[in-house]
Amino acid sequence: MTNTAPPSSPAASPAASPAASSAVSDFEQSEHVTHTLAPPITDLPGCAGVAERLRQRLRAQVRGRDDVIELVVVALFADGHVLLEDYPGSGKTTLAKALGDAIVDDRPDDEIVTIRRIQFTPDLLPSDVTGSTIFDPNTNRFFFRPGPIFAHIVLADEINRTTPKVQSALLEAMAEKQTTCDNRTRKLDELFFVVATQNPLDLAGTFPLPQAQLDRFLFKIRMRHIDRQAELEILASIRSRKAPPGPELPRVTRTEILDARGVVEEQVHVDPRVRECLVDIANNTRSHSQVLQGVSTRALVLMIPALQARAMTRGRAYVGAEDIWALAPLVFGHRLALAPGSEPMEEVVRQCCVQPLEGLSRA
Repeated sequence: MTNTAPPSSPAASPAASPAASSAVSDFEQSEHVTHTLAPPITDLPGCAGVAERLRQRLRAQVRGRDDVIELVVVALFADGHVLLEDYPGSGKTTLAKALGDAIVDDRPDDEIVTIRRIQFTPDLLPSDVTGSTIFDPNTNRFFFRPGPIFAHIVLADEINRTTPKVQSALLEAMAEKQTTCDNRTRKLDELFFVVATQNPLDLAGTFPLPQAQLDRFLFKIRMRHIDRQAELEILASIRSRKAPPGPELPRVTRTEILDARGVVEEQVHVDPRVRECLVDIANNTRSHSQVLQGVSTRALVLMIPALQARAMTRGRAYVGAEDIWALAPLVFGHRLALAPGSEPMEEVVRQCCVQPLEGLSRA
């Protein structure tokens, strides 16, 4: 028989027994949860609607960064991770926190919260990221205490300030959405999305990310100072931006994002000539006189969903040459090893793209 009793209200919680209170998970800390599933996303217009809601929420809290917001939305739909590089106070952390605030957890019972921030420091340990096994003297048993990596959105703040040992704790998580602790592998959430930040100037006491770690990021975005008008707008809206966006800017649910990922993968067409173009670009990077190490096959594999996601955000059901031209420096740039005295990275990538893209345009 179906239980039709209404769920207990928050007002009844103080009267709950201590046993019931102790049974509540320590990880039910997000205030943005719902037990009501949104309608499934089944077509590209529905995906575009989800992307637009995310844009509006982010633009309400982060001013003058529309280009960066667009790239973060593309990476989220492409199931990739983002590395933001800029000076302190440029809005990197604010952007990541706004993204976490824009997502509603419609599976609140899975012990996965919406967003967690990890402030990387030299004395951080891998267990501070992945979690650790703790002994409970009351039950004489060990139990696993999940770390902040068990979240939908993980903000890895100043990731280059911690040791390579801790940085390596993210490798498995970012590549396979799982983490191994005490010889046991635990799955992360399907939505798992890392937004990492680093300061390119203050290098004292930092540990540059190794190539294997950089390769896990879909985009490396170099943020620049915003224009004068945007800065004036930020100063004029300090008070209004302290309050979170209201109901006129609805959030998106975890399931909507996952549905949209599947629709984009299935319904945005990638012509075989696009794949040939990407392979030709990769070969050009490997044979370029100023490149010591060209892009890997993994970079090409990650590029496909990024191109599909960008095409969707532009209202198209197919990948075009303009998508490759726009994303190539962001996807390939941090994967290249340039020779000393070379031209700027973006210029080298553009040179490798010109001939293949001309052939694609004529096809």
